[in-house]
Amino acid sequence: MKPISGVAAGVPYVATPPERDRPGAATVLAWHLLDSPRTETAFAAALPLAGLDAWRVYLGLPMTGRRTPPGGVDEVLRLLGEDVVRNVHEPIVRQAVAEAGDALADLRTQLGAGTGPIGLLGGSLGAAVAQSVILDGALTVDAAVLVSPLVRLRPVIDAIVPAYTGQPYRWTPPAEAFAARLDFVHRAGAGGPPVLLVMGAQDEPWFRQPVHDLYDTLRARYADPSRVGLHVVEGMGHALANEPGVEPEPQTAHAAEVDRMAVDWFGRYLLAERR
Repeated sequence: MKPISGVAAGVPYVATPPERDRPGAATVLAWHLLDSPRTETAFAAALPLAGLDAWRVYLGLPMTGRRTPPGGVDEVLRLLGEDVVRNVHEPIVRQAVAEAGDALADLRTQLGAGTGPIGLLGGSLGAAVAQSVILDGALTVDAAVLVSPLVRLRPVIDAIVPAYTGQPYRWTPPAEAFAARLDFVHRAGAGGPPVLLVMGAQDEPWFRQPVHDLYDTLRARYADPSRVGLHVVEGMGHALANEPGVEPEPQTAHAAEVDRMAVDWFGRYLLAERR
């Protein structure tokens, strides 16, 4: 079906309805990466969840795409240079989590999106949003797929800031407090939804190792460890699409593989258990 574009509670979105639309249909909310694909439309093209009988709604992150700050890319770069954590990562995640419930409610009003189970799909920083939605109780979530996920913020910042600036990031107490909120290994609980972790074998170590740590921690804490999955995609790095990753592009082979895994996971845990 043809995707629908719009704005829900101030959040830009692109949505695809299920083939069999009905009031109790499931809904998957998805948040994109800051790498490619870095907009909701590009993310929908990379991971369309082809064949999944659910509403698939891709939400634009704050400060990206149609919500890029006045001044455009130059302003974003200025904010990054001043304080990447406090000026960029923190406001994006906090606002995206805060607006998720209102956006879903508006989508149900606008589109008649289903009131059934809720799945979350997130890539990189979008995966941090998804994890925060679950742990903060912003929505009741029935299944999640986290792709190239940001699982621990601090090692990522400690690695990327010197690479771009030549200087280490200066951690302040507020930044450290936010990094603690984005340490999902430390925050991992025992009663969360089924979670599939997907990462590229060629991703950077500061992304890969925390994913393995989260996988081990969740499997140790879940009563049924089979409800935690990990797939490593050979040859894939961190991104899911080619640069610049703003407009929809043909799906890459790696993204197609991730898409199939996500559809299988959501089919198993979001749909099958409620038939």
